[in-house]
Amino acid sequence: MSRLGIDVGGTKVALRLERSGAAAGARPQQTVFAWPREGGVAADMEALAAGIAALRRPPGDPVTAVGVALPAALAPDGSVLGWPNRPSWQGLDIGGKLAAWLPGADVRVADDGDLAALAEARVAGCRDLVHFGVGTGIGGGVILDGVMRPGTARGSCEVGHVIVDHREGALCDCGRRGCVQSLASGRAALRHAARILGREVEFTELRQAWTAREAWAAEVVMTGVAALSAAAMSLAELVHPDVITVGGGFATSLPGYVEEVTHHFMTLHRPTGPTPCLRPAAQGALSSLDGAVLLARGVGLTDRAPQPN
Repeated sequence: MSRLGIDVGGTKVALRLERSGAAAGARPQQTVFAWPREGGVAADMEALAAGIAALRRPPGDPVTAVGVALPAALAPDGSVLGWPNRPSWQGLDIGGKLAAWLPGADVRVADDGDLAALAEARVAGCRDLVHFGVGTGIGGGVILDGVMRPGTARGSCEVGHVIVDHREGALCDCGRRGCVQSLASGRAALRHAARILGREVEFTELRQAWTAREAWAAEVVMTGVAALSAAAMSLAELVHPDVITVGGGFATSLPGYVEEVTHHFMTLHRPTGPTPCLRPAAQGALSSLDGAVLLARGVGLTDRAPQPN
């Protein structure tokens, strides 16, 4: 028997197949492929089916469980409500597609940020954790007592849309003002930089200017740091995690970013409030794929006991 983890991204897909039973000691098979540039959802599904088939060569044990990490907005049944990167996916029941390709497999679909949080919690040996993935947007999730909250049956935990300034905050891509994503994401930072300099700014320029502590770059980055710290403390007050992790491409590419978040976070602490440890995420780019494999095992769910490793 085999379990399959799938991390669906906007431009590429990562797959990992791990075997159980007699083949449990075998090293997991892993591959990555890019989405086709044209053809919409039909071409995407053809590429995904081919990627899965190639990973399973030579044919082995049947796939009994699949975990899928998706960055799209999901309905409680796992179908896609919307995904700006691939708009043709709206309404897609990817779980149903996979179940048809892999008869008998138990297919589970969850938000990639929730699954990244689950993977971070497992690596940290922590049952209560909040994770922020700061990249082009902001994702992440909340793990309480080892379980993803609010749970796959009730939708994803959208930590990027915690509101930190609804009156004067920047307009978020979701259409609302003041989401932490509208102030602290990589996309938001580059927009802020463009307003200050009066021209388009590339990330490499921002990173170099931040490293040199040029005033405009410090204003851009520290605006995001303040917003992210406020969101982190707000969630800490609500759920009292033991650990808060900060990862994602934007955060990890800026020297000293997580240290600045930690410092600002501690300035918001009240004497009798929660005192979680805020630290860099450990899993890097693999967190969502690791989480997808955990989901295939049944880890992090409320509706069933975890399957053995």
